[in-house]
Amino acid sequence: MTHPAPLPSLSVLRCFEAAAKYESFTSAAKELGLTQGAVSRQVKELEDQIGAALFLREGRGIRLTRAGQVLAQNLHEDMNRLRRTMAHAYATGETQQLLSIAVLPTFAARWLLPRMKEFKDRWKNLDMIIHSRSDPFDLIEQGVDLAIHFGRQEWPGAQLTPLCPEDLVIVAAPDLLAQYPVKAPRDILHMPLLHMSSRPMLWTTFQQSISGIKIPVRKGSYFDQFTLIISAAVHGLGAAILPTYLIEPELAGGTLISLQTVENKTGQNYYVATPLGISNPIAAEFLSWIRKKVSRKPIPE
Repeated sequence: MTHPAPLPSLSVLRCFEAAAKYESFTSAAKELGLTQGAVSRQVKELEDQIGAALFLREGRGIRLTRAGQVLAQNLHEDMNRLRRTMAHAYATGETQQLLSIAVLPTFAARWLLPRMKEFKDRWKNLDMIIHSRSDPFDLIEQGVDLAIHFGRQEWPGAQLTPLCPEDLVIVAAPDLLAQYPVKAPRDILHMPLLHMSSRPMLWTTFQQSISGIKIPVRKGSYFDQFTLIISAAVHGLGAAILPTYLIEPELAGGTLISLQTVENKTGQNYYVATPLGISNPIAAEFLSWIRKKVSRKPIPE
């Protein structure tokens, strides 16, 4: 009968993880609140236990060996899983009810979180962990109960339930419209244009819907986050093409004026992703609740 290899102490693993991150015992010591000598001794203990050098000592510096690189990568994932497990334990406490959600950051801040109290009030002992994530990942490995996804209906290892389409509108601040009156859709293209870096073709899509317009539409200012482009539009820096779900307060308050809808030709929509083969009553109720909260009818399954 084979016996499992003995596990190093958590302090030894934390010292190696920090040293590997910085490739410096000194920087690792600062992060952990230890002396440089203490970190070095802990790493040496791990090397002795494994029977392989994890760092090359080069003068006053260190560099990971191949064995060290492999261990560092795997250990980082293992330590993150352990941290998530403990975070769940701390958050749950005595309530025994926890919902872990991953969601697009701007959608979370501007649409989901303002509505979450209504759902949370249904579960008096519910605690939540909210992760800011934009791309698909392993829900089970990351300990996430569900994720709100924008894109195509593709997420390996997950069940995708359609949520709603994305409504795109061209918006501008009242002060900008005073400078650039819009009497017809083509007039919009004479305004300064704001672009979302991840969606550079939106203005081209709009231009193509207007016959006979040859104005260059790739010029203008570019932004890599919706929060930035929303703020720029509100402050009159230009017209922007934005999802209505992200600018509901601005449209209601009149700080942004809707000028024209833009057809979504990307085939991308909002979905809720849940792990395959896992039954979670709270996640199921959340899914039912959020589908009722969207103002548009859910896209067909």
